[in-house]
Amino acid sequence: MRRYGLALITIVLLGCGSESQRPPPDPANTAGVHVERYGVTQDGHAVEEFTLTNRRGAVARLISYGGVLTELWVPDRDGRMDDVVLGFDNLAQFEAENHYFGTITGRVANRIAQGQFSLDGQTYQLAINDAPNHLHGGVKAFDRVVWEGTPVPSPAGPAVRFNHLSPDGDEGYPGNLAVSVTYQLTHDNALTIEYEAKTDQATPVNLTNHAYFNLAGHAAGPVYEQTLLLRAATYTEFDSVQIPTGRLLPVAGTPLDFTVATPIGSRIDQVGTGYDQNFVIDAADGSLLPAAEAYDPSSGRLMEVLTTQPGVQLYTGNHFEQVVGKGGALYVQHQGFCLETQNFPDAINHDHFPTPVLRPGATYRHTTVHRFSTR
Repeated sequence: MRRYGLALITIVLLGCGSESQRPPPDPANTAGVHVERYGVTQDGHAVEEFTLTNRRGAVARLISYGGVLTELWVPDRDGRMDDVVLGFDNLAQFEAENHYFGTITGRVANRIAQGQFSLDGQTYQLAINDAPNHLHGGVKAFDRVVWEGTPVPSPAGPAVRFNHLSPDGDEGYPGNLAVSVTYQLTHDNALTIEYEAKTDQATPVNLTNHAYFNLAGHAAGPVYEQTLLLRAATYTEFDSVQIPTGRLLPVAGTPLDFTVATPIGSRIDQVGTGYDQNFVIDAADGSLLPAAEAYDPSSGRLMEVLTTQPGVQLYTGNHFEQVVGKGGALYVQHQGFCLETQNFPDAINHDHFPTPVLRPGATYRHTTVHRFSTR
């Protein structure tokens, strides 16, 4: 074992990831970063698992495949730990399934209309992987590559940084894009995600994390009774294939109004199969602002979301059909909710949306914080 600053980092080489979910973390475990082998991808790439433990005994586990947040253990109002993100037990499931559980999503999260955009006089065609559109970066996007993970020493709490070089032409995108995503579990029970990217050619970039949360515990069933508050008075209207029309509409008087804390299930039957909308964060200006609060009355867990991004996509797992998750839990429709902090969908094709274009010499930087407490 070696000490880096105030973080304890342990590296262990074992077999594949566990076949059943592990028991709750032991609060007596030493705070720091524990690294072990998780498995090997079908094409032969070794995957590591990073376990972040803070001084309060909260635990976040991540793997270098897709930069996936596989587990997040936080206490309820009585101090009992539970894992509040959906996911799988092993690498084979992560490779076989396509629900984006906990993944780093990009180059461009969300949809691009017909997989096309023009930039500096040139038109680019991307993969159509959500017909008729391009979704979440393409077929083998950031969620399906093995990142290079490195523990990061910090007095604020254990952290891991994932790095990846997306080459020019990757999934049709221009430019070599160097990406860094750092997850930190602070000692006051906040999960902070910091995104950075640099390019040698103009290219669109829109990174997010696609974790599905269930504050009662990942196996607790639908999230209907959990309440949600979104600091968003408007949303991006979309067409029949979920591409923005360009109009920003008020949420007032619609089932999309979460400006007051409201149970997620109270109006979910009024929006088709469930929520899948981009909300415009009030007064977004690039600084770290409160965007959302989610609360589970049964456990007392409260999750506050802060971000530097202008939008947040609420998605409620609308297409789960008895997905076998961690520990054999069956994930059914609306088992979890995503709050994907992001630029607006299809922003590259809407001049009046915040620009997603990153140019050489500039650095893409965004931060999202998930702050956990109880009441």
